Amino acid sequence: MKSSLLLGAAFGALACSAAAFAQEAAASAVQTEASNDIVVTAERRPESLQKVPLSVAVVGGQDLRSFQTGGDDILALSGRVPGLYAETTTGRIFPRFYIRGLGNIDFYLGASQPVSIIQDDVVLEHVVLKSNPVFDVSQVEVLRGPQGSLFGRNTTAGIIKFDTIKPSQELEGRGQVSYGSYNTITADAGVGGPIVKDLLAVRVSALFQHRDDWVDNNFTGTSADGTQTPKKDAMGGFDERDVRVQLLFTPGDRFSVDVSAHARDYSGTSTIFHRAALKKGSNDVSAEPRDQVAFDEAMDNPQAYKTYGESVRAAYDFGGVTLTSISAYETTHGYSRGDTDGGAAANFGGTGFGESQGNVRSLDQLTQEVRLASNGNGRFKWQIGGMYFDSRDITEFYQRAYFLTTAAHNPNNWVRLHDVNTSWAAFGQVSYEIVPNLTITAGGRVTEDKKTTQLLKTADTIAGGVTYTGRRFVELKDTQPSWDVSALYQVNPDVSVYARVARGFRGPTIQGRSAVFGSDFTTANSETILSWEAGFKSSLFNNHLRLNATAFTYTVDDIQLNGNDANGNGVLFNADKAKAYGLEAEAEWKPSSNLSLGLGLSLLHSEIQDKRVYAQVCALNGVVVCTVQNPTITATVFGAPTVFAQINGNPLPNAPEYTLDFNGRYDIPLGNGGKVFVATDWNLQGYTNFVLYKTKEFYSNGSFEGGLKLGYAAKDGAYEIAVFGRNITNEKNLKGVIENYMAAVFNEPRVIGVSLSGKF
Repeated sequence: MKSSLLLGAAFGALACSAAAFAQEAAASAVQTEASNDIVVTAERRPESLQKVPLSVAVVGGQDLRSFQTGGDDILALSGRVPGLYAETTTGRIFPRFYIRGLGNIDFYLGASQPVSIIQDDVVLEHVVLKSNPVFDVSQVEVLRGPQGSLFGRNTTAGIIKFDTIKPSQELEGRGQVSYGSYNTITADAGVGGPIVKDLLAVRVSALFQHRDDWVDNNFTGTSADGTQTPKKDAMGGFDERDVRVQLLFTPGDRFSVDVSAHARDYSGTSTIFHRAALKKGSNDVSAEPRDQVAFDEAMDNPQAYKTYGESVRAAYDFGGVTLTSISAYETTHGYSRGDTDGGAAANFGGTGFGESQGNVRSLDQLTQEVRLASNGNGRFKWQIGGMYFDSRDITEFYQRAYFLTTAAHNPNNWVRLHDVNTSWAAFGQVSYEIVPNLTITAGGRVTEDKKTTQLLKTADTIAGGVTYTGRRFVELKDTQPSWDVSALYQVNPDVSVYARVARGFRGPTIQGRSAVFGSDFTTANSETILSWEAGFKSSLFNNHLRLNATAFTYTVDDIQLNGNDANGNGVLFNADKAKAYGLEAEAEWKPSSNLSLGLGLSLLHSEIQDKRVYAQVCALNGVVVCTVQNPTITATVFGAPTVFAQINGNPLPNAPEYTLDFNGRYDIPLGNGGKVFVATDWNLQGYTNFVLYKTKEFYSNGSFEGGLKLGYAAKDGAYEIAVFGRNITNEKNLKGVIENYMAAVFNEPRVIGVSLSGKF
């Protein structure tokens, strides 16, 4: 009922706006600037957004940089794109993405996600690689729904595609620097041009971000691992240093080679949990200060990663067809440590200690893609290709006893795992305009996905005794087809309608971290999705109003879910299915040359369907600490009675029932060709459950954030100076929980500052 009301209100508002604009346009002869056409590469070739037969949202590079002026990272996209949600409980190195409610709440370093990240045609599969900073970007495309035909497995929810600004044959550059609260600094710049005219061009891009520590640790007791307490401004800061160099070699009109190399050096604070911020029976966290904690361990939650990557994209135009090869290599190493109980056990009766650290000792990801595609804009288009993927890592997990400086210190309280994931695929797509204005597109892919996890070191006793009895080697392999069929009909030059059906799959997954607690590996078989969607795309009133909307429904069979075991550790399992339906709508309206408005809406109903599946609930020392609203059962686990909740009928975790985003900008022209402007953006998020079961505590509802920017832009955008505010109302929104400790994760605080940008 709520969704229907929201949908009606949203379309009513859009219809009223359109009607009002039509009346104004008829009554006035004032010329206005039309919206420019948006070109996307959602189907691996440049096309107009309005003619692509699937749901695609686009965020321009400048818009993304505005969101990030306050120090935000890739998570800044959440709430700015209908249907996209993002969060983290492992700091800036481990973002988790959800599209149309599909994602993965697993915090395991080897976790797979159904949202794939593609940067400059290179897939970033590992969760750490997905945190690679986004800078000097041309635009971001969010493709909603399964994308298995052209982009492969693990795209059952969709993909987020980043395209950086490329080298050009003209000397050009752009840059933006901002300074704000907490000594927050962001500098994002790129410059390039020809080295040898018409033969070799270069572009160098860089990002620097810094924030001072701003969260106080008020614990005054004794630390068992040597953590210095109390300490003012103990954590919360970060340093991000990134560089990218691109070379474009064009020895002729037909042949081009793009070479790219990048490096990242990051250090900062992992996610800060606030223990007991949630009280039993209540969702109110207003009493918990965001800038204060009482941690007895974990050395101020440090994390640090270094990442490097290279890619070579070569293309040869044979006339009727173009052959493209994309070779890429990515590597990373680093660690993240945290006080996972979110407080000091001494303040809670001396019980509930939690501390852990995850290390990626080494990661090597190699990808190779070859694609042959037709050229031109004729009625018949096609492409075929193949893909090989190889990822290998050494990952370690350390638990509390390893870090202790007391007699309980256990130097053997850690495990080492070797993960290997290989995959190959063959794919193809054809598109044919069967009659004027009606185009049918069909694509297919066959993929083999293989994963192995080997336990190289067990977590042993202080004396070195081996107590682990589970598996030490697990191999899973599956071969699955992915496909999609779509039809797009251009009603007139301004309006198109389309429909699409798609099948995708996420490969089998292994969870090996449980071995650090002496528990056997857990696994999940492949999940498959069948998705249906239909919508329209329009550019109305001489391109002054762009209005796109899509309705969808999908079923995920054998959906991979993640719960907790008795140690609060993630456990993988398959449920029978999940079903969902919803809508995405976006409007961009430019009623005059000085005013632009944008509105985005997503509606979602999701439901887990499996009466046999139960999830372990919040419990500490055998006591249920939250208010469970689902039917429960009690079973014996590790020799102790444990409560489980039935999750049948519950929504998917981190799947907002609705999101609403708004942005607007108003310019006041000046006599010198410059202009004064004011811009704002807001997002509102509906009911979002954080866990598999329903409670009175672990959800958010009605969370919102806003941004504001006022400034002066010189003629032709040569430079801009502005003051800005991110989260200007300083909302303290609940973004995640640690169940057994009733701990809360909050959004970023308000940041107010100044920014300067320019280009040449």
